[in-house]
Amino acid sequence: MSNVKNYAEQGGDKWIVGDVLEIKDGGEIKIDGTQLTRADSQSDSTAADIAGLKDDFNALLTKLKNAGLMS
Repeated sequence: MSNVKNYAEQGGDKWIVGDVLEIKDGGEIKIDGTQLTRADSQSDSTAADIAGLKDDFNALLTKLKNAGLMS
């Protein structure tokens, strides 16, 4: 019996992370060849109307797409 928290399943098709996954300088995470990055921070909305809220929401969507977190 093993108490290893992070391991590749037999055959290597699946990696299990039960603790911390640390990406060091130069390391990358990619999904279908697209590198993931941190999304830029989005300020809390101070919208006073629906149009302003829409603009804030669209800004958030743009930041998520630019970070590779949405397609």
